[in-house]
Amino acid sequence: MSISPKRPKGPPLNALRAFEAAARLNGFAAAAEELSVTPGAVAQHIKALEAWVGAPLFERRSQGVALTPLGARSAERFSAAFDALGDAVDALRGHASGQEIRIAAMPSVAQLWLMPRLPALRRALPQVAVSVTASEVPPNLRREPFDLCLFFQDGSRVTAEAILGQDVIVPVCAPHIAAALRNPDDLSGATFLHDANWAGDWPLWLDTVLPGHRIDTTGPLYSLYAMAVEEAVAGAGVLMGHTLLLQRQIEAGQLVPLFDRPMALDRYLTITTARPVRDGSLLADVIAMLAA
Repeated sequence: MSISPKRPKGPPLNALRAFEAAARLNGFAAAAEELSVTPGAVAQHIKALEAWVGAPLFERRSQGVALTPLGARSAERFSAAFDALGDAVDALRGHASGQEIRIAAMPSVAQLWLMPRLPALRRALPQVAVSVTASEVPPNLRREPFDLCLFFQDGSRVTAEAILGQDVIVPVCAPHIAAALRNPDDLSGATFLHDANWAGDWPLWLDTVLPGHRIDTTGPLYSLYAMAVEEAVAGAGVLMGHTLLLQRQIEAGQLVPLFDRPMALDRYLTITTARPVRDGSLLADVIAMLAA
């Protein structure tokens, strides 16, 4: 019987992970955010790795860090290695928990688009446990244990398993406020509601519909779009509506689209997956239901 030699003891895995993330994201702070640690912890991991290697992997500069030639030569191989490790873990999890689907979604999409669809999904697939994680940025599906993601993508960069619809914006408000707003000029006396993630939508719409006009859009700012939607329903002001997310509120008459001036953006709500989906698989069934 052949005996395989022991693998040589290498540096700690956390140090290698910190190096790979810092190299890929061009900085310790960005790596720390991805790894959910402090920049100081990333710096310590990399310092320990450099001590183990016996050579610097980063140049420390006043405005950040840059890879040394040795660091640059090594970074791509470590990224490929961690991608392969992520694939292996994902395959192992898939065999161990085939009746669970883990979804990552933009908070507004999770709250306003996905959650209303979950009851029908549970009824159709009662054996499946569906978990939802809200995230402002799409996760790295090669590294994080999600089966699919729901995020908006710009049209020029769309890579998706399914496109759920185009992002169309239009001002919306409660019916009693809409009664006093007959044309876009009437917005000059309105209270504007703002969402932090889509801060540019009001200026974009106004510049297109009212070119040359200056309207003060000062108003409350909300970190979550769903909060702004609730305020609009309650009559707090006029919100820039994303019609894909507000179908229930518009159909129920809680929010009224104004002026018949919708604007289609080059932005799409998409489903993405880590790898191609097999026909007839559980994931394919879930995607088909969400895309219906």
